[in-house]
Amino acid sequence: MSTLSGIAMVGDIGGTNCRLSLVNLADGSISTPIIYSAVENPSLEKCVLQFREECGQDFDMGCLAIASAIDGDYVQMTNNPWAFSISELKEHTKLKRLDVINDFTAMCMSVTCVKSEDLVQIGGTKPVEGAPIAVYGAGTGLGVAHIIKVGERWIPLPGEGGHVDMAPANVNEDMILLSLRGRIGHVSAERVLSGPGLVNLYEAIAMRNERVKPNMQPADVTNGAFGNPPDPDCLEAVNTFCRLMGSFGGNLALNLSTFGGVYIAGGVVPHFLDFFKKSQFRQAFEDKGRFKSFLKDIPVYVITDKLAGLRGAGAVIRQELGAVL
Repeated sequence: MSTLSGIAMVGDIGGTNCRLSLVNLADGSISTPIIYSAVENPSLEKCVLQFREECGQDFDMGCLAIASAIDGDYVQMTNNPWAFSISELKEHTKLKRLDVINDFTAMCMSVTCVKSEDLVQIGGTKPVEGAPIAVYGAGTGLGVAHIIKVGERWIPLPGEGGHVDMAPANVNEDMILLSLRGRIGHVSAERVLSGPGLVNLYEAIAMRNERVKPNMQPADVTNGAFGNPPDPDCLEAVNTFCRLMGSFGGNLALNLSTFGGVYIAGGVVPHFLDFFKKSQFRQAFEDKGRFKSFLKDIPVYVITDKLAGLRGAGAVIRQELGAVL
C-alpha cells in the first residue's frame, strides 16, 4: 500500500458537458468542478488549458473519463464532435502522466467510494461482498460496464453494451422496435435508453396513435408525462423507458451473475426518481422466466451523486498510483 499526496486533474467528459476537477490523492476528495460546454468549445485540449488557468493550482497528472470507446492513441468521441490524440493532449497540456479511460470505467470505480446517502435502493436484499457488479446509465447515450475485485484490486470491465440490440419483451415494445427500425435501421438499446431515446419512444408511440408533436426534446417528454393532465403518449413513453431499463438491467445481472449489485448512473433517471421507484422497473428486472428467483435478491441502486464520474476517475488514478481502495 502506498501513501499518496498531492493533487491530480480528473475529468468527466460526455456528449454535452466537460467537467474538470482536482482530486486529493491522499483521500480521494474532489474539488468543486468547473464545467465547460462540449458543444461550444472546439476541443478538449482548450478546456484542459483553460482549467489549468482557472483552477489556481499546479498539477502534472490527470485522469480523463471519456464517453467513448478507448482503443489506442486516437480517440473519436461517440456523441460529440471532439477527436484527439492522447499523446498529443498529454504533451500540449504539460502533463507527466495522463490516463484516458471510458466514462463507465470511471462510473464503475465510483462504486468503491460512493457514499450510502448517495444511493437509492430499488428491490433486492444485500450485496454479496466481492461478487461482480454491473453499472449502467442513461444520459446523452447509454453507458454499460462491469467491475470485479481481485485480491485488493478493483478491475473495471468496460465495454460498449449500450449498442447491443434492443430486446422487446411484449407486443407494445415489439411495435416500437418495428417503428424505429423502419426509421433508423439498427435499433440499439441506446436508441431507447437515453435522453434522445425518450424522444424515440415518444415518437414511435405517438405515431402509432396518429398524434405526434414535432420537435420534441427529452424534457418535453418528461414534462408531458408528469403534467396535469398528463400527455398519454409521453406518459406511455416514460413507462416504457422504465420497463426497458429494468429488462436491460436484468440482462446485465445474468451476464456476469452480479450479486454484488447493479448500479444505475446517468442523468435521466434522477429526474423522475420517485416515479421510477414505483414503476414496473423492478418487475421487468426480475421477469426472466426460469431465472426470476436468480435475480430476486440482487439489489439495484440508483446513484444520485452528480460527481460520481469524477470520484471514479479519481479512484482510477489513485489505485494506479498504489492506493488500496
